[in-house]
Amino acid sequence: MPAPLLHGIHHVALICSDYPRSKAFYSGTLGLRIVREVYREARDSWKCDLEVSPGVQLELFSFPGAPPRPSWPEAQGLRHLAFVVADVEAAVAVLTARGVACEPVRLDEHTGRRFVFFADPDGLPIELYEA
Repeated sequence: MPAPLLHGIHHVALICSDYPRSKAFYSGTLGLRIVREVYREARDSWKCDLEVSPGVQLELFSFPGAPPRPSWPEAQGLRHLAFVVADVEAAVAVLTARGVACEPVRLDEHTGRRFVFFADPDGLPIELYEA
């Protein structure tokens, strides 16, 4: 077997419909630290790098006229984002207090771990998975 080519995830990129709203959601509601933010005048586009964990970032983009996601969550392409949390119930309590509607907590039948889904401002499914 050849040596692994991939060593980890560097970033995930998202295009949002309302940049200020999504920036507030990911940096404020979810608490991701803003690493850098730039306006790209030639594209009339914002780009915001948010730190998920050391070495892993979420890139948030705005593009005028970007089409909406066709369905939830079974559209082709990115199905959902999943983040690790220590305690799903505690995370749900925090999100609920911050006005985020979460689905009921479920149990992964294969691993025995708890998880929950909610949506970002554009309806992108986000999963919290208990470590």
